[in-house]
Amino acid sequence: MKDKIQVHAREVQNWAPRDLEELEALRIHFLSRKGVLQQLFAEFKDVDPADRKEMGRLLNELKELAQDRFNSLRDSLQTGTQSSGPAIDLTRPALQQPLGGRHPINLVRRQIIEVFSRLGFVVAEGPEIESDWYNFSALNFPPEHPARDMQDTFFVARDPDVLLRTHTSNVQIRVMQSQQPPVRILAPGRVFRNEAISARAHCIFHQVEGLYVDKGVSFADLKQVLLYFAKEMFGEETQIRLRPSYFPFTEPSAEMDISCNICKGAGCPICKYTGWVEILGCGMVDPQVLRNCHIDPEVYSGYAFGMGIERITLLKYRVRDLRLFFENDMRFLRQFHPVL
Repeated sequence: MKDKIQVHAREVQNWAPRDLEELEALRIHFLSRKGVLQQLFAEFKDVDPADRKEMGRLLNELKELAQDRFNSLRDSLQTGTQSSGPAIDLTRPALQQPLGGRHPINLVRRQIIEVFSRLGFVVAEGPEIESDWYNFSALNFPPEHPARDMQDTFFVARDPDVLLRTHTSNVQIRVMQSQQPPVRILAPGRVFRNEAISARAHCIFHQVEGLYVDKGVSFADLKQVLLYFAKEMFGEETQIRLRPSYFPFTEPSAEMDISCNICKGAGCPICKYTGWVEILGCGMVDPQVLRNCHIDPEVYSGYAFGMGIERITLLKYRVRDLRLFFENDMRFLRQFHPVL
């Protein structure tokens, strides 16, 4: 019987009628002459004499609980106030919700933009779905160039002239076609290449490309700008070196290395024990690219550079696996924003 009393006590505490009609139905079910409580008192005569004192006390407590609960609910329904649960303390401070934070890729992207903005570069954007002209042809990629191969580029099957951009150089072409020099822009954005996903490669990644076109622009200007960027991004002690390279849209072209900021030039697995780490490609804008954009290369010259944001982030934060940037693992992200 004790178990029955406890069950009915919980039932009374969970009463939550929506109106007085439902409350009256609960009263009849529980407190009327043929209700649950009356049935329990009828069973009381069969209780063992040794237990009657305790059972009697529990029954009386249940009766008082039911009557008090009924009176409270009736008053609240009549006045329109809420009393089916504990009172709400409106002066109590709200629970602190954890704030979100920027992804490490976005953190580094903002840092890169901030550094170059001090030199007068402004951000320009363009479409991620691009035509062959803006992604390849205008940039001096001949029809037989390997980058056009399906192994590198995601083409749209319905139209082989439409593709997912493989670099943000398409933005440079669009800007040069729409305005005359001087041009000084940064083109950050997401790019796509048909590559196997691994710790050092992904089919989606992010780039920042820069372009400066004006009268009298030289390779020395490019070198000084990149040296300034390297020191601002990785520390004042950072050194750079430029190695000859080849890109269809620049001539001369170079790849830029920085002194390894992890081993300080002593040699480590990150720099492959050379003391140097390659971070970007650069060069003087090819005269034919300027002509493709209706800019006279006899009057104007310019330089361009491009870097992968993931590569810069890997070096800056010493992350060893590129895939971590895409997995949304909170344990990884909290290292950049402990409040997450």
